Amino acid sequence: MSDPKSMSNSEQSAATMVSRLSTSDTAFHHQLDSLLDWEGVSDKAVQSRVEEILASVKQRGDEAVIEATNRFDRLSVSSMDELQLTPEQLKQAYDHLPAEQREALSSAAERIKRYHERQKPSSWQYEEPDGTVLGQKVTPLDRAGIYVPGGKAAYPSSVLMNAIPAHVAGVREIVMVVPTPDGVLNELVLAAAHLAGVDYVFTIGGAQAIAALAYGTETVPRVDKIVGPGNIYVATAKRAVFGQVGIDMIAGPSEIMVVSDGQTDPDWLAMDLFSQAEHDEDAQAILVSWDVDHLDAVEAAIERLLPTLEREEIVRESLRKRGALIHCQDAQEAITLINRIAPEHLELSVAAPEEWLDDIRHAGAIFMGRYTAEALGDYCAGPNHVLPTSGTARFSSPLGVYDFQKRSSIIHCSANGASELGKIASVLARGESLTAHARSAEYRIRD
Repeated sequence: MSDPKSMSNSEQSAATMVSRLSTSDTAFHHQLDSLLDWEGVSDKAVQSRVEEILASVKQRGDEAVIEATNRFDRLSVSSMDELQLTPEQLKQAYDHLPAEQREALSSAAERIKRYHERQKPSSWQYEEPDGTVLGQKVTPLDRAGIYVPGGKAAYPSSVLMNAIPAHVAGVREIVMVVPTPDGVLNELVLAAAHLAGVDYVFTIGGAQAIAALAYGTETVPRVDKIVGPGNIYVATAKRAVFGQVGIDMIAGPSEIMVVSDGQTDPDWLAMDLFSQAEHDEDAQAILVSWDVDHLDAVEAAIERLLPTLEREEIVRESLRKRGALIHCQDAQEAITLINRIAPEHLELSVAAPEEWLDDIRHAGAIFMGRYTAEALGDYCAGPNHVLPTSGTARFSSPLGVYDFQKRSSIIHCSANGASELGKIASVLARGESLTAHARSAEYRIRD
């Protein structure tokens, strides 16, 4: 991000809490590039440490997992039995929740399930006139691993968002890993695992958890795909094991981009920005508007409301490092910025958001209208909150049922169909000088 000293007074707040940028400034595109720049898996020291952990777990299994967990989570366990939770423990956590929390968790789970059931694809096939049958067979994965972050915050919502689509997809077994630094268990996370029907829960995290899921150990079952966000070590490990197993994505820090036409309560928008900034210091919160007075009002709301937050210091640092209030020329330029940034979360806090949809090409999730706070999507609206970050919405999609299924092509030729296709294949194969291919096809050609 640009040094605030190099910006004009109009580009930064008096308290240098959050940067003020304008698309009319000649340096804007350079400033925007600096603001968006983030690469969470490029540190060579991190990569080297992750490679050591992966190799150790692959070679030594449970022993290496226990060793790393004791070291990084400040524990003193001697066996994997101490790092595995039983179904009875999960049910007990759910049963002992306060009624209000249990009902909220159940309502969220039901909404998430109902939404994802609409995503479920079906196998299909069709028959050509000569009797050849072509189609696609959809098959769920045998076993999925879900990583649930722990540490600065606990995320029962992530349990639901990862496990429920896997269940809807038909995955046979779900293995969950969640770090518990200092041995602190979060009852809501365990209750969510019970509600979502998770089969195995291990209280391990970091690169050692990714390695255990990817390679399998004496205790941890090897999975076919690993999903769920984590810190820099988790992201680096996921990238490293891709190919041994599937992964959903390399998740970066949480992001929100809000576009406002100037008519939404500034306090609402300030809190919407805080809602993502409070995740961690690398999270990003950006507000775009063509109403400069409105930007001033939101900035004032930020300064006034920030001291009321429990996670004030995290939010303050996030806004200082990666936050921005951007003044653009008009709605069309705001759309250009949306597609340039490709945000994880996009709030269209405007009068007629549906009129914007056709022009928006890149966004993980789109929250439409003044009343649709991004936080509703995090917990209970229904769509998945595991979303592409760091501009990857240009080519990636939210986690969904389709991430837990694979597709096989079906080709069943009739005698006549094989004969006609053989003629085409023969010509193309001989054009590639692959004569065995050609002769294989030619055997099926009828005279």
